[in-house]
Amino acid sequence: MNNTPITVLITDDHALMRQCWSIVLNESKQFRVVAECIHAEDAILKATILRPEIIMMDINLPGIDGIEATRVIKEILPDVKILGVSLHAQPAYASRIIRAGAMGYITKNSTVDEMFQALNEVFNGKKFICKEVVEMISENFVNGREHGSLLNTLTKRESDIVSLIHKGYSSRQIAETLLMSIRTVSAHRYNIFQKLKIKKTVSLINLVNQYQGVL
Repeated sequence: MNNTPITVLITDDHALMRQCWSIVLNESKQFRVVAECIHAEDAILKATILRPEIIMMDINLPGIDGIEATRVIKEILPDVKILGVSLHAQPAYASRIIRAGAMGYITKNSTVDEMFQALNEVFNGKKFICKEVVEMISENFVNGREHGSLLNTLTKRESDIVSLIHKGYSSRQIAETLLMSIRTVSAHRYNIFQKLKIKKTVSLINLVNQYQGVL
């Protein structure tokens, strides 16, 4: 039986998260943290030099994000296993980083046991999605048919407005971009919310994110 610890490189821009993960992993004796990185550029450099077996990659990093870093590292080191990590349980994030080359995805709400399970699964070449995201995917699937049919009822103009809202545009910016009055934009927003049976902008953004990642 091989008792050599699995080497792990941790990338996260929050010192507390990095230090907590390092302590937990190093105390397990099954894993050995070989480096901690604050940003993607450092992770790419240290991965190339140290050749860790697993990289824990936070998605939201300053500068180059974790998804692009995953893509770059997999081009350089195709055999390295990458586990995506994020504060968000949105299936879209999991989908994007897995398409970039990661083998798994957990959130910062995951338990230590689930983190160990994820690391072992990806080390053995299996994909792993944490329970929190799986439950959200299931909920989206149950509710998705209604939302999908409702999204299809949007007009071209309403779809354009939804796209701009998702990008973070204000009503004034949308009006300027689409050459219409703010009052007209407000009327469209009201109609969109009525059609989709939602009440808040954040619900609209979450809906778009879910569909981009799952459907």
